[in-house]
Amino acid sequence: MSKDNLHRYLFENADVRGELVQLEQSYQEVLSAHNYPAPIQNLLGQLLAATSLLTATLKFNGDISVQLQGDGPVSLAVINGNNLQQLRGVARFKGELSSDGDLQQLFGKGHMVITLTPTEGERYQGVVALDKPTLAGCLEEYFAQSEQLPTSITLFANGKQAAGMLLQVLPTEGDHNTEFEHLEQLTATVKAEELFELEAEEVLHRLYHQEEVRLFEPVAVTFSCTCSRERSASAIRTVSREEIESILAEQGKIEMGCEYCNTNYSFDSIDVAAIFSNTQAPETKQ
Repeated sequence: MSKDNLHRYLFENADVRGELVQLEQSYQEVLSAHNYPAPIQNLLGQLLAATSLLTATLKFNGDISVQLQGDGPVSLAVINGNNLQQLRGVARFKGELSSDGDLQQLFGKGHMVITLTPTEGERYQGVVALDKPTLAGCLEEYFAQSEQLPTSITLFANGKQAAGMLLQVLPTEGDHNTEFEHLEQLTATVKAEELFELEAEEVLHRLYHQEEVRLFEPVAVTFSCTCSRERSASAIRTVSREEIESILAEQGKIEMGCEYCNTNYSFDSIDVAAIFSNTQAPETKQ
């Protein structure tokens, strides 16, 4: 049974909802295209789990991007996803990274940009500083600023598995913060090993055995890269024909690689001629 699932749940006697995500295969596929050191592996795992949790809070069909940028050893870490829980991610870094470095040591002075792009409607972008030691802390600050809803986030990753939990007050008329604080305290006792090793139902039973919890059907989380030969051809079409011909003359072909999955797309002079004549480049060369 695949571990890559997002589980949503509600508390019957409190205006609070929760999410639990467990990732393994999708996480490994994000890491497999690059030789990341342990701190980046763990960071991307937490970011992958966080993006899945965030995506599940969306009330629309569309895309999400959670991007961390800074002037420290890690300049960029980003996960892109959509409402179908299809995710991909990449990170850029330089030099040696401290294995016990917190978020600020990794990114220096930085910020997190969360971009929501619905299929229909207005694009939304929220920005928060990376001024907390953990990614979870920065995300809680994002929810406090953008939605004004008490939200608790827990994230774990170890290079092999990633997992996370989100707890959030439902937008209702009453004051239910007391119930939320109680459930938040229970949730805070969860251990990484429990989320990595146990089924979601067992985790929830251990945490909330005195509560009435309604668990919904899980949603599969998958790695999915949106790169394609067609998209690469479209990118070539945006560059002047003269510049493309110059590269062809010098190198014999145009090489375009996807930063997310490391797939390489190669175009020779015949492919380029087809691209600029608005016909499809041959599918055989990659």
